[in-house]
Formats: sequence, C-alpha cells, structure tokens
Amino acid sequence: MSTELEAHLEEALAPAALSHGFELVAVELAGGHGHPILRVFLDKEGGIGLDDICEANSWVAALLDEREPFERAYTLEVSSPGIDRPLRKLGDFERFQGSTAMLKTRPLDGRTRFTGTIRGVADDVIALDVDGKTVRIPFSDVRNARLKGEVDFGQGKDGCEQ
Repeated sequence: MSTELEAHLEEALAPAALSHGFELVAVELAGGHGHPILRVFLDKEGGIGLDDICEANSWVAALLDEREPFERAYTLEVSSPGIDRPLRKLGDFERFQGSTAMLKTRPLDGRTRFTGTIRGVADDVIALDVDGKTVRIPFSDVRNARLKGEVDFGQGKDGCEQ
C-alpha cells in the first residue's frame, strides 16, 4: 500500500517514534518531483496534541536530515492521523473493528471502492459489512484504506453546544 520510499522511511521512523512514546501511523509522500511533501502521521495513547506535534517535528526532522531522503528541498508535515486515519497494517483493521472504513482495492467483482463497517480479520482477509452484506477483501488487494470519520459536535437546540 505504500511506495518503496514511504516503506523505507516508515522502517526508519517507527523505532524512533516508539522511543518517544508515539505510534507511527503512516508516512505519505505527496506533491510532485519538483517539491515533494512528506507527511508523517503519529498518534499516542489518549490522542496527540499540538505540543506533541511540535516535539515530534524536531526529532523527525533530525532523523530525516541524517537520511537525506530527497535531493532537493521538501516540505515536512507532522500531524495526528485525524478522523480519517489511514489503515496501513492488518492489525489496524483488527484494532478498529466496528468502525466504518473506506477501501480502494484492486478490481474485485467489478469494484475498486468499498465503504462499510469492519467486521473482523481472518487469514489475511478483511470482512467488511457493505450495505448489509459481508464482503471479504484480501489484505493484499487493498491499495488504500482509511477510517471514515464521523464527528459528533454535540450540538443541541439552536445549533449550539449544550
């Protein structure tokens, strides 16, 4: 599900993240060859805040400076995974069982996009409830997957928080 460079950087950043009390959720490369954007998504027990991101930015930048992943300038973005958290590992699907996910896959029964509730994982196959039917998707066929964020802003009468 990731490029070779993303996988290489995840391999380098994961132990550093753990040593700083974070979970490395994903590394994503965006932008063009002229000015790449490297996104590093971190999380931790109880969630990640702005102070955590500021702290992480310094050690992530230092580690990347050692590795020099790009020949030219690039933009580094360190953030929380947000409500549309990437699902990169098979364990992510187990962890977020019962949550709604959006998956892009290799063509399966004429489809490449699935949105549904994660029902479980068995033998490297994800069970997803899509419109009341269980769809089984081999993890190896998943190209991209994210939680589908659902936010309750606690609005009461008149649209204001109570």
